[in-house]
Amino acid sequence: MANEMTPTAPDSVQCPVCFKDFKAATINGHLDVCLQKTVIDGSPSAKDESEPPLKKSRISGEAATPTATVNRPVASSTSSSSSMAGTPSSSVLSFFQPNKSKVSAQSEWSGSSSGKQTPASRGLKRNVPSEAEPGPAGPESQASGSDQQTLKSSKDLSARTLLTINKPLAETLRPNTLEEYFGQNKVVGQHTLLRSLLETQEIPSLILWGPPGCGKTTLAHIISSGSKKKGTTRFVTLSATSASTSDVREVIKQAQNELRLCKRKTILFIDEIHRFNKSQQDTFLPHVECGTVTLIGATTENPSFQVNAALLSRCRVLVLEKLSVEAMASILDRALATLGIRVLERDAANSKDQDQSDEHEPKIFIEQKALDTIAFLCDGDARTGLNSLQLAVQAQVSLARPNQLDGSQEILVKEEHIKEGLQRSHILYDKAGEEHYNCISALHKSMRGSDENASLYWLGRMLEGGEDPLYVARRLVRFASEDVGMADPSALPQAVSAFQACHFIGMPECEVILAQCAVYLARAPKSVAIYKAYANVKASLRNHKGPLPSVPLHLRNAPTRLMKQLGYAKGYKYNPAFNGPVEQQYLPEELQGIDFFTWTPTEP
Repeated sequence: MANEMTPTAPDSVQCPVCFKDFKAATINGHLDVCLQKTVIDGSPSAKDESEPPLKKSRISGEAATPTATVNRPVASSTSSSSSMAGTPSSSVLSFFQPNKSKVSAQSEWSGSSSGKQTPASRGLKRNVPSEAEPGPAGPESQASGSDQQTLKSSKDLSARTLLTINKPLAETLRPNTLEEYFGQNKVVGQHTLLRSLLETQEIPSLILWGPPGCGKTTLAHIISSGSKKKGTTRFVTLSATSASTSDVREVIKQAQNELRLCKRKTILFIDEIHRFNKSQQDTFLPHVECGTVTLIGATTENPSFQVNAALLSRCRVLVLEKLSVEAMASILDRALATLGIRVLERDAANSKDQDQSDEHEPKIFIEQKALDTIAFLCDGDARTGLNSLQLAVQAQVSLARPNQLDGSQEILVKEEHIKEGLQRSHILYDKAGEEHYNCISALHKSMRGSDENASLYWLGRMLEGGEDPLYVARRLVRFASEDVGMADPSALPQAVSAFQACHFIGMPECEVILAQCAVYLARAPKSVAIYKAYANVKASLRNHKGPLPSVPLHLRNAPTRLMKQLGYAKGYKYNPAFNGPVEQQYLPEELQGIDFFTWTPTEP
């Protein structure tokens, strides 16, 4: 066949597989189709099926002898024809190995530059596309890809792959659609405003605020997936923990170019946006205002304190709640269905449906109690729940003998395996964040309401979450005067003693001392008379018009002769010198007769 070939036209390129001539502009598209057809058929037009497969690709051979390849005529000998006939199989293999193709292409380029390249040789060497010319990937390239490419779809997962995944299960099973997004129906449920905006890709600037693992990043991922399908929006992700202001400015510059040249909007997702300081957050203001970028920020901190007021006014705040136990159960059920893990106590029908799994995979079961334990102990954190499930399954599969991991072996994940992985209940508490103030407020209000059980609970939430016991003790001292007051004067010494004891012995021994004080204050009679009276005094001072009244002369001290001559202390009645009550004015003349315990302040 090679002997009958004629030199190609100067403006055409020869296909190295079917040996037909094509224009340079169309050869790339033809190569993709021709190579895929060769892989499927397994019988190229000029291949001798009796010939053993070559160990090295044709390109590597050409790179080894560049001069001979370049200067040799197309149809000069039978050996050249035989080489061309045996090439397609090895060249196809080389095509689907990007790393080898890149090295071969570089060697070929360095070799061909030393001599003149004929049209035929130009066509032969076009069978390896450059990396800048993407084409449909073949099956071999998919098999040799990384775990992220192999596990791109969660539907391809099995329980066995838990041992080889190079990222957490929570990341691998992250939902791509709102139908798989559980637990936030108030925000993105059916017939909600945000859901209709997401379906039409009319996304406003958002601040997603919620506890860890409630689905903030997942919701942004779903928005990203939708924008990629529509192709009308560009989605960029940055993390405030690692990005700088220059990175943000570069993204904004690209967004301006996209909007001007391609009429395509840009959505910028900033994870942990509260990590940016106020000046860094100001970078977004003009661009969010004019619509250059649509900002989506995720934060676990209260945006009222951590996000600029100007930026907050340009965004809509969405409050994502902690996931309920029912939502966690749905998330875990979805993970089990994807991984092919069966629940031991479920009915036989579900088990029968799952019997169609791979015969070479071990049968993995999990107790219903184990699932309930994850749902309750993860404290509404889906990331913690899924990763705990992965850890427990990994541990049990690893304990099994590797040579027995087949369809005949059964692995059971029990409740104690889950508890061993979690070690303790996952308590959400941030000593410097909003949960700190939420819990101390709950403790204060529970003691005020004389609920000793609630008082103990909120005290435990704070101490078990790592709160400083001296902080709690100081709050109890304050409560003893503010809410108990004169109804039980011994409450204040009780609270002060508790503070001193905590200072002496520390945690964990002082926890029972704080518990005793909290219960005492909860059971004590309550009186806020002193608290209200002093609040009225402050209001009187703040609302007073003009200069404050001076201290009456008879109440002033007179340590010097001059001060006595000026009338200081004149007319003062020394109370111990009288047997009965003494009539004497102690308030300024403007405030005579006022009773701060019953007085109601008026607005200035």
